[in-house]
Amino acid sequence: MWGYTLNDLFLRGGFVMYPLLVCSVIAVCIAAERIIVFLFLSGSYQQLSSQLDGRLGSGTLKEVRDWLQKRRTPLAGVADCYLANLGRPIKLRDELVGQCASQQVSLLERRLSWLSVIGHLAPMIGLLGTVWGLVDAFHQIEAQGGNVQPGDLASGIWQALLTTVFGLIVALPTLAIYHFLDNRVAAITLQMEWLVAELNAWLDSNPPSATPGQTAVKMGDDS
Repeated sequence: MWGYTLNDLFLRGGFVMYPLLVCSVIAVCIAAERIIVFLFLSGSYQQLSSQLDGRLGSGTLKEVRDWLQKRRTPLAGVADCYLANLGRPIKLRDELVGQCASQQVSLLERRLSWLSVIGHLAPMIGLLGTVWGLVDAFHQIEAQGGNVQPGDLASGIWQALLTTVFGLIVALPTLAIYHFLDNRVAAITLQMEWLVAELNAWLDSNPPSATPGQTAVKMGDDS
């Protein structure tokens, strides 16, 4: 790049490049870990809803809960919490399900805020390096009594701007990944609300005295 190796550019950027390197390593590690978590835990809402529909209509409550617990996804966790509290008063059940949903969301959001912080901090660190480099360059001009060739001045300025470039290189993908994952959390949160609404509709069609396996009624069926 520009006739220099990446290592040369890193060294020319000065001391500010080291915190930028730390930020980039942390961002890569967090992003990779969170993406893996989402791939394994997010699951499919349509698939879970359809399968839960069939199991509620044919299986026992224990069988349905055992099946949900094996899935180990946020949506399955909320559904299992709902079924575990069927016999409680509606207000209490809603509070418990809400707490369970909040816990599941907090697991998905774990360390996501770090990506946001790094995405906003990296350009500021890069700008600090640029300003510091410019101050140093103009100080050198003053020290030499203003007898500086334009090429020497340009060299000092472009080296100072390197930190801003690297700061943006760290920040842009980090913020892009952060917003992508944050939108996934929002989508899963909405799916939790849909799932609870479907379970409420199922419960309205199945009085507390009727348990799964005794009355085969599909979720959302008001007949």
